[in-house]
Amino acid sequence: MSIYRDYLQPKNIEQAISILAKNSGTSAVIAGGTDLLLDMQQGRHPDVDLLVDVSAVAEMTGIEVVDDHIIIGAAATHRQIITNPLLQKHAQCLVEGCGLIGGPQVRNVATLGGNVAHSLPAGDGTIALLALDAKVQIASFGGARWEPLVDIFVGPGKVTFDRKKEIVVAFRFQQSGEREASAFHRIMRPQGVAIAILNMAAWVKGDADDQLADVRIACGPAGPRPFRASETEAVLKGEIYNDQSFEAACHALDAEVSMRTSAHRATKAYRHTLLPVLLRRVMQTAVARSRDQSQA
Repeated sequence: MSIYRDYLQPKNIEQAISILAKNSGTSAVIAGGTDLLLDMQQGRHPDVDLLVDVSAVAEMTGIEVVDDHIIIGAAATHRQIITNPLLQKHAQCLVEGCGLIGGPQVRNVATLGGNVAHSLPAGDGTIALLALDAKVQIASFGGARWEPLVDIFVGPGKVTFDRKKEIVVAFRFQQSGEREASAFHRIMRPQGVAIAILNMAAWVKGDADDQLADVRIACGPAGPRPFRASETEAVLKGEIYNDQSFEAACHALDAEVSMRTSAHRATKAYRHTLLPVLLRRVMQTAVARSRDQSQA
């Protein structure tokens, strides 16, 4: 039995929105399909009447600079992201996170928008975008709007927008400036299972006195939604990154996350043990890059 009845491939966003608006049955938006098709085949997502393939929508596949923001189309593939010189310079955490997703075959077709719209607490692309303080553009029949990415997640697989009528179009974040840099690290099972035991991204902005003028940290799975560690960020802001500030940040992060045991990944206790390991890795890398960038 087919998991969908009809399949349409619109050429622009307006066409895609119109198709969704007119559809009276069930529908799903698809681009790479590496998550959605598996979920449908394995019974984790119900069959649908209509698949709307947005992979041919030109506005959703580009990577460009508009004013001082980088805009990435939601249908841009992970391969596009990891090979893009602009992102290699301004969004290293995103390049590193997307480079860990699946294997080459998956990265050739899987998209950043699919990673985000799947709304998993440890989505590598999602965690990296949160550290970049990204916003997401969502389009519907009534128009398009930008929202903070962190605000669209409700729980595992659940988002605030209507997937039947609305489409994730693009993401945007500011280009990195002087003394700004980011990093991403992930720990996964030794046998190479693609899902993360724990991942983390950090973005930092240093100042002339070597203090952290600003810092953003995201990690997952650290709760039911993709997680920004706001209390840990507050502990580090204004401090020089050293052993003392790192220890304070570790205590704050350990207190604000909400870990759980997963039969397929790791225990709650083990994840808490990994937190300082990952925090040290991402912070050391991001701080070192910010210092190197200031001397470039």
